[in-house]
Amino acid sequence: MRHARRTFRRIARLAAVGGLICGGLMVSNAVAGEADGRTPNGIADGGGANGGDQTASAQLGTGLVSRLGNERTAGTWIADDGRAVVAVTDEDTAEEVRQAGARAKVMRFSMSDLRAATEALGEAPRVPGTAWSVDYATNQVVVRADESVSSADWDRLSVLADTLGGVVRMERMEGSFSTRTNGASPIFNGVGRCSAGFNVTKGQENFILTAGHCGPVGTNWFEDEQRTGPVGTTIERSFPGDDYSLVRYGSGDGARVEGSDSGLVNIGDGQAVRITGLADPVVGQQVFRSGSTTGLRTGRVTALNATVNYREGPVTGLIQTTVCAEPGDSGGPLISQGIALGITSGGTGDCTAGGVTFFQPLTTAMRALGVNLIVDSGGNGDGGNANGANGGAGDGSAANTPASSPAAPPAASGISPGGAGGGGGLNIGGGVGVGGGVGETTTIAGFIDFRALAPGLIIIGGSLLLLMTAHWILSDRVGRNRYRNQYSQSWG
Repeated sequence: MRHARRTFRRIARLAAVGGLICGGLMVSNAVAGEADGRTPNGIADGGGANGGDQTASAQLGTGLVSRLGNERTAGTWIADDGRAVVAVTDEDTAEEVRQAGARAKVMRFSMSDLRAATEALGEAPRVPGTAWSVDYATNQVVVRADESVSSADWDRLSVLADTLGGVVRMERMEGSFSTRTNGASPIFNGVGRCSAGFNVTKGQENFILTAGHCGPVGTNWFEDEQRTGPVGTTIERSFPGDDYSLVRYGSGDGARVEGSDSGLVNIGDGQAVRITGLADPVVGQQVFRSGSTTGLRTGRVTALNATVNYREGPVTGLIQTTVCAEPGDSGGPLISQGIALGITSGGTGDCTAGGVTFFQPLTTAMRALGVNLIVDSGGNGDGGNANGANGGAGDGSAANTPASSPAAPPAASGISPGGAGGGGGLNIGGGVGVGGGVGETTTIAGFIDFRALAPGLIIIGGSLLLLMTAHWILSDRVGRNRYRNQYSQSWG
């Protein structure tokens, strides 16, 4: 019996030590995977089938769509396993796609058919409270109508959908489509409140790129509701039609404003993400949104080139996502592992029940405004620029734009892009925390997914428990020996 207990203790100690080492390695690998660009679902940011990145999958899919043409294809997206999927119209094209390394799905309608349907919807009388986008996975144009759409308008849209055949699917939805202007926000104009988007540059001046519906040209922006800290003035705007505007920092003499060259996006709790490039998203890609009302939120891209008929007018060419948003989040940045994608426009629902949110593509806005994105490479010095004239998707299926590499990050202490969360402090780079207190702001390249850490942590916990059990058995044996030795003397 004594030999068996001794053997068990040795095995338990060895197993516990091995478990601690194994668990530690698993946790280290999980953290390293996040730092290398893994997203919270465990798929690399772009996710190939064996852990490749989403950028490679997106480039493969969009490249095939571009090469094969709109008559033989009907869009591309990233599947749950990270593989690129291309919708095609015949088996011969499907075989070409498979040979190229992507997954093929044969569909009834081509991209030309889908485009014709969206054009017909756009030419019809506008109905506020409606939106439509192409659902590549079902090979249909989905028309959604919110609660504000009357029965008569719904019937009229249904008749139009019937005339277009099975290419259009009608859906009723709860809530109403609206822009996200009102609510707590880091930039105030005296009437509405919005979130700063990205810092951009043009010539020797720096600007904030935010949503167009936030205010007309000439709108003055401030750091607080009391209008005591001037931020800048809106000098260009496109809304409706598009949804972007350009805010010039208020230096008075056109010079660069301290903090305006920040290539960072604030995600709350004193943390910021470095912006390292510019691109268009792809359907299925996991994305993150930062806003002053609801902070950092995540979801997936569900459609591109979407149209939303707000009360103020239609906005086209939008990114449709499952990310939630609430009033005050308008203008906030949409990113994916440091790559800038868009700015928050509007949607329906909230961050309690969930909803649908639309984003203005950043590449479209930057090309129209002739500005460059300020990016940050994580070194020391000034941030670099990503040219807004390089991006853009031709058919709404997204083409990833190569991001230019900046020289170094700024040491900024002014208004930060995409403010989120806390108190009233807006600085994220120069020693003033997001919440307004003094302290260094942490910049991070990605987001840690604690679900990825769970297996390693469980093994570590189990190993510690096993080690404690072995120690308890040893302590119990020592106690019994001490007791026996003590009383054996009196027995003798």
